[in-house]
Amino acid sequence: MIVEKGDFYALLRSRRSIRRFTDETVPVELVRRLIEAACQAPSAHNRRPWRFAVLSGESEKEALAEQMGEKLRAARQADGDAADAIEADAARSYQRITSAAVVVVVCLTMEAMDVYPDEARTKAEYMMAVQSVAMAGMNFLLAAHAEGLGACWLCAPLFAPDAARRSLDLPETWEPQGLILLGYAAEQGRSRERMPLEAVSLWR
Repeated sequence: MIVEKGDFYALLRSRRSIRRFTDETVPVELVRRLIEAACQAPSAHNRRPWRFAVLSGESEKEALAEQMGEKLRAARQADGDAADAIEADAARSYQRITSAAVVVVVCLTMEAMDVYPDEARTKAEYMMAVQSVAMAGMNFLLAAHAEGLGACWLCAPLFAPDAARRSLDLPETWEPQGLILLGYAAEQGRSRERMPLEAVSLWR
């Protein structure tokens, strides 16, 4: 299949991180299509270490937001931050999670990955799984944009994996990596300046 390269590059350049959404419901079949797109990503050994927990119910999103908020408060209190700043941050996090039509918790599992007796290869294998899950996440974001949806990847579960797992009753082997907020955009999103190629590449 040949894709018009102009359309592809336009899709890449026009994608934005969207954090505010309308009240419009996202059809289940559309979410399934996005997950199928995510699963087209390459993965280490073709082991497909990604897993997806989909939240569309209000109570489920609220439970996740509350658990993540408690973890956020505890961490920032330990840092000695001001109470009003902590509450503003927690409220913002809660609003973002609960206002999205759908929240997808993107997880990693090492169940099918190779097992090694030494630390170096074990670490490398884990990083290969992380990279695989990240590529699946990017597929999801691009597919969402192509479907006319807004989406945003949040890394919050990396700071509170147990809280996310507990609130969603996830299998112990599912390690939360990120949250994708999903819905119909209520904002355009900001265009971010990109670094010049000279700053990010070496040619030999």
